[in-house]
Amino acid sequence: MTTRAEQQALLQQLKSEYRQILINYFITTEETLKEKIDKFIHAVFYGNIPVPQIIEIHMELIDEFSQQLKLEGRSDEALLDYRLTLIDILAHLCELYRCSIPK
Repeated sequence: MTTRAEQQALLQQLKSEYRQILINYFITTEETLKEKIDKFIHAVFYGNIPVPQIIEIHMELIDEFSQQLKLEGRSDEALLDYRLTLIDILAHLCELYRCSIPK
């Protein structure tokens, strides 16, 4: 059983890791990205983090990026492409859940 403080620390760590995945999603070599995603997915899985929490982290980060782009006078339209990141993360998480169910 984890305490509320430990849960919050884990969520902050996950948000930081997810931020790095988002930033590098379209520019990192595939092997490096796969390692980061696998590490993130395992932390989510073993931390028993619900999927809506992952979606919330994604939306918070996209909002932060959008605000920054608007401050810089740039369009945030390209951020729509980062839905692929969320889909990729959720697909990997679903696969981990599927493989964890005994046959």
